Order: sequence, then C-alpha cells, then structure tokens
Amino acid sequence: MANDISLIVMKSGASSGKEISGLVDTIEWSGRRGSPTRTLTVSLLDDDGYGHERSQIDIEDGYQCIFSYKGKELFRGIFLRQTQTHQKTADFKAYDLGVYLSNNKDTFCYENKTATAVFNDVCSRFGIPVGGAAATSYTIPDLTKKKTTGWDAIADALSLDYENTGYKHYVFADKGKLYLRKRTETILQWVLEVDANITNYRYYRSIEDVKTRIKLLSKEGTVLAEETDTALEKLWGVFQDVDTPDESLSTAQIKTLAKTMLAEKKVPERTLTLNNVLGLPDVISGVGVFIKIPHLSLNKTFYVDSDTHTFRGNLHTMALELNLISEVKKDEPVQQEEQQQPKEYKQGDIVYFKGGTHYTSSYAGAKGYPARAGKARIHLDKNCKYNGGVHPWSLIHTDGESNVYGWVDDGTFE
Repeated sequence: MANDISLIVMKSGASSGKEISGLVDTIEWSGRRGSPTRTLTVSLLDDDGYGHERSQIDIEDGYQCIFSYKGKELFRGIFLRQTQTHQKTADFKAYDLGVYLSNNKDTFCYENKTATAVFNDVCSRFGIPVGGAAATSYTIPDLTKKKTTGWDAIADALSLDYENTGYKHYVFADKGKLYLRKRTETILQWVLEVDANITNYRYYRSIEDVKTRIKLLSKEGTVLAEETDTALEKLWGVFQDVDTPDESLSTAQIKTLAKTMLAEKKVPERTLTLNNVLGLPDVISGVGVFIKIPHLSLNKTFYVDSDTHTFRGNLHTMALELNLISEVKKDEPVQQEEQQQPKEYKQGDIVYFKGGTHYTSSYAGAKGYPARAGKARIHLDKNCKYNGGVHPWSLIHTDGESNVYGWVDDGTFE
C-alpha cells in the first residue's frame, strides 16, 4: 500500500498501536450533515503471509484506530463491526466520538439554557471530551427530552437556536475530542469545476415543498406574525405554512422566527451529486465549497450534505451530495460594527466588494475569475497563515448580488 495512508490499530487503553497499512485494500471515510458521527470502513487482507501478520482486530476487545492521509490525521475512533470471510478478507467499521451521542439515552431537562450549555452538559454526562464549543446566543426557555439520545437533545437545541437567530451549527470530532462549530465558519476556498476536478454530475431541483407565506398563530388562533414573499407568489401562487410559536417568545422574537422560517422554506430544493471527484480531505459534510458548472449556469457556494472518500492505492476520490442553502442572518449588529470601525477591516467584517477579479489563492500566479460587485464577508484577513501577500483578502459573498468567493486585492472593497 502507498505511504500516503497510515492506519494504526490498538486495544483500548494501550499506550501504543500497530501499523497495518500494508494489509489495507480499500478505506472509505464518510459522513453526512445532521449526524454527529463520521465512520471509517476498512477492507483488509485477513491472512498470514510473507512479511506480514494478520491484523488481529477483535471488536470485543475494544480495538480503536487512527487513520492519517499524507501525514494528517483524518479519523480516530472505535471499531464496532467486523466481517470475515472464507476468502481470507475482513471488513471493519469504526465510528468516531460522535457515536457516544447517538448510542446513549437519558432524560434531559433544561430551563433558560443555550444550545452551547446543552452540548456541554450532554458531553459531560457521557464522559465525552470537548475540545471547543461555539457560543450560541439564544436562551432556550424550556427543553425537555425524555428517554432519548443525547444527540436528539443537542439537535433540538441547535434547531431552536437556528429558528431564533438564523445561524446553524454542527458537531464534529477531531483527534479524540468533540467540537461544536458555527456552519458559516466552515466555508472553504476549494473550487470544484467541470474540466478541472468534476467529471460527472447530477443536478436535481424541486419547488414542491417551498412556502411563500408563513403565518404564526397563538393557541387561540390570533395572528401573531406573518411574512410573505410577494415576488415569489406572483411566480408560483400562494404556498402557506402555519405554526404556533412558544408562548414565552417576545413579539420581536416571534417576528424574527417568522422571517427565519420563510427565508428557509422559500428556497427551492437544489441537490447536486458528484462522483469520482479528485479527493480533497478537507471537503467533508457541513462545509461549503464553490461549484462552477457553466452548462448549468452554476457559480455558487454549495454545502456538503454527505461525503464518501475512497482510498485505494495511490488514488483518493470522493463522492459528494451537496445542497445550495442560503444562510439567514441578523445584520443589524454587523452594520453597527461597520459604522464604528469602517476602515479597520478584519476577519468576519461585512464589506461591499466593488467588483473585479477574485483569485483561487493569495499567492502570485493564482488563477483569477471575474466577480460581480455586492456584499461579502471577510473570511480570511491579512494576518492569516494562508496569506501570500499578493491578493491578501479572502472574501465570500453573502447574497446573490455578488459571486465573489476567493482572494482579492487591497482597495477592492469598502
């Protein structure tokens, strides 16, 4: 097997492991958005031979593994499934730390807690080490989950936070610790395009489940808030959804909830499936990548819903399912920050890109593409480690007005 991959296995509690990369036929590393768990499926030679021994993995002994690619650790987890055959081959499936959220049940009762507090409490209950947790701002008045998994409690808390703030978060494991991260912080600078790294694709669109109008009612049937997209109703007619918000929400929070629900539900389903793409280890579920398919007039950011990375010999490919999703954000605090410090730009600032060229990297010689003017967020600033100095700012568009998604020059935004 090529030296690009490294697979180390060890018994639970052992201080050192055993390198078995020479036994590996195929490795599949996969995950999907909305799940706290990534998995590693390994196909091995299960026979003694010249210069090698059998892996000796026995899931009942609590065997764990660490998988690395080109020196970078991608996965760490515990084997929970094995299959051995008369052909002297064996398949093993390992799960990362997220499995302890899915496989542990309890009763959870929270009052006036944020989703961050819920995440930390669930992890503490089941002895899951936490590496970091993004601070969520919405205080959940009441969240009660009886006889359910820890992941159900966390997922409900994150859903309530999204409904009231417009920000989405996701959970992932890295090097033996669990993390909670805001999804908008995971947009990458990778560009996938036809004639470069996309060889085949399937693009599916549907407006069957869209809503053009949201109405929030009290338990007595009184209208508390209503949001309508009149432009879409001229195109499609009226598609209305009705819901009853939590009684503890203020008038302002109910209005925000209606706006958030409409912003999410008015977006058509747009699913892009890519197969046999040249593998990029950083492109996994929950992150965003920029897609360029001229035939479909696609020049947009898509979020990865599910990914399967396959490693066989020197070849690393990936299959992706992606969705085009618009983030809904409250922009009042950002506008206030811009007014206070209009010329001291930093990572996270919202700026106005004047139009021009965006580049695939910050270094000299990077390929450039034309980009329209419009609002954008500074993803990486001059102080980041990826800055090559020639195109020192990384911008990502925040709406459909601009398509900037890459590195730009000084003076191209304000």
